[in-house]
Amino acid sequence: MSDPIKHECGIAHIRLRKPLQFYIDKYGTPLYGANKLLLLMKKMQNRGQDGAGIANIKLGLEPGYRYISRYRSIDPNPLNKIFEKVGKKFGKARKEGTDEQFHSEEWLKKNYGFTGEVWLGHLRYGTHGKNGLESCHPFLRQNNWRSRNLVVAGNFNMTNVDELFDILVQLGQNPKEKTDTVTVMEKVGHFLDEENQLLFDGNKDEYNNLEITQKIEEELKVINILKKSFKDFDGGYAMCGMMGHGASFVARDPAGIRPAYYYADDEVIMVASEKPAIKTAINCNYDQIKEVKPGHALIIDKDGDWTEEQFVDNILPKKSCTFERIYFSRSSDPDIYRERKKLGELLVPKVLKAVNFDLKNTIFSYIPNSAETSYLGLMNGIDEYLIQKRKEIIIDGKPSTDDLDELLSFRPRVEKLVIKDAKLRTFITGDAERDELVANVYDTTYEVVNKGKDNLVIIDDSIVRGTTLEKSILTLLDKLDPKKVVIVSSAPQIRYPDCYGIDMSKMKDFIAFRAVLALLKDHGKLNLLDEVMAKCVEKGSDKDAPNYVKEIYAPFTQEEISAKITEIVRPKGMKADLEILFQTVDNLHVACPNHEGDWYFTGDFPTPGGNRVVNKAFVNFMKGTTGRAY
Repeated sequence: MSDPIKHECGIAHIRLRKPLQFYIDKYGTPLYGANKLLLLMKKMQNRGQDGAGIANIKLGLEPGYRYISRYRSIDPNPLNKIFEKVGKKFGKARKEGTDEQFHSEEWLKKNYGFTGEVWLGHLRYGTHGKNGLESCHPFLRQNNWRSRNLVVAGNFNMTNVDELFDILVQLGQNPKEKTDTVTVMEKVGHFLDEENQLLFDGNKDEYNNLEITQKIEEELKVINILKKSFKDFDGGYAMCGMMGHGASFVARDPAGIRPAYYYADDEVIMVASEKPAIKTAINCNYDQIKEVKPGHALIIDKDGDWTEEQFVDNILPKKSCTFERIYFSRSSDPDIYRERKKLGELLVPKVLKAVNFDLKNTIFSYIPNSAETSYLGLMNGIDEYLIQKRKEIIIDGKPSTDDLDELLSFRPRVEKLVIKDAKLRTFITGDAERDELVANVYDTTYEVVNKGKDNLVIIDDSIVRGTTLEKSILTLLDKLDPKKVVIVSSAPQIRYPDCYGIDMSKMKDFIAFRAVLALLKDHGKLNLLDEVMAKCVEKGSDKDAPNYVKEIYAPFTQEEISAKITEIVRPKGMKADLEILFQTVDNLHVACPNHEGDWYFTGDFPTPGGNRVVNKAFVNFMKGTTGRAY
């Protein structure tokens, strides 16, 4: 999207199902696991560039040796920094040991970190608050009992952090922070401790302490821990955890909001936030990559055996995030590629109407690069339209030879009109700095437009704030002297904040919200704001509260809001006609039939916490509060 937004995050998990020596002997290197994790994470760098972290656990190591390793970084290129450090460890091992030692599992594990069989990686976008090293996953909860150690990383956001914090206090804990990361970590850790203690108490009369430790590692039921830990969570999450004795899990929220995929064979189990990462790392067939089912956890025991088990009582209707399909995930996923093309194709009727069907004098382009796939779909749709028109003319009109030549040779005009000229991440600055930067981020191609005659159609993945359009893109395009500029979004109007991990939390940031405020003023209905405010204050935080903010949009059609958006983003002095078009929600579901998480556009939040957050976000707006609503 031309107005970039951030989201959390990317997870990668690898479990080598055989001893490390197997991979050393078969692949000639002890770096098999590290290399696979690097591939997984490199292919998901789009999901987080503010920080990264990895952790590794060695299996079967005798007491007296370190068996958990972790690196985290907030370097400008954190992933490279981390794996450079891992590479140096192996370089040191090669230098200090003999060739035989370097290819010996026993020697490596006793002397060097990151030589274990269980790996966890995380890529982070810092959406709110601090972005220091302490904010980077994985998080580590240490204990002298191997099975009580916990390493956690996730792609998540909880809407009920205050409630979760209070639960921890009631359990007797004294959490050091009131953040969803800390509360999740400590809640899982609490019930991990409890499960360990139950097994200890059940075996203490029959076994000595050393034997009990082995019994606990063999009998510990991860599913019991997850059922107790996650029952109060309200949010979107794909959570991965490793225990010190080698068991691990990947848990997905009951509505399937955040993505998680896995692949398993005799040698390895891989988990990632995106399927193409797994495809690249292991070169399997796409149909071998499975989706972790909503409300289920992929659980891998200490021996490398795995199951997929339900850990929540109630599975919600599946509402996997459509923004993953529209924008975030790589379009190299064949399903996402088809969906994005379909999104573009479904816009054809609106686009044709906007240019009065004058394709001869219309140029098509796209911005940014991530919109290229929907652009291809749009152009495929235009081609199909032309094929049908040619058939009609040939059958009904019986054109002359010259007319037929012109008819058959006509092609839609395509040009690269808007170019990102500087690698400036405008979304990490403050508002004032963003406006100044955004005006200089883009450049345009000159001398391809017939002045005063051509229409320009530019497709974007989505329009969030409208800042880049208003401050940069429209001014640039107007310098080309077109007759009309049509900006078309392959996503519907973004009307509501997200609370499940994407950095869209303030009502006033949305151009659609600004437009509806202007419409309320135009129609003398500003009193509706106070009415909705009263409902949000009185009942908006109730457990079963509806989304009261929907009432603000109800008086107006999508077309009326789009027209007002056009007015708002139109730069002062722009000479060309302007029209902003948006995808419909119905067409979104046609293009992405298996992914119905559309709360950004409809306000239909998949969990009760979503309604409470949007109501609070509106109260914040009315009070002038700048903080987020969760």
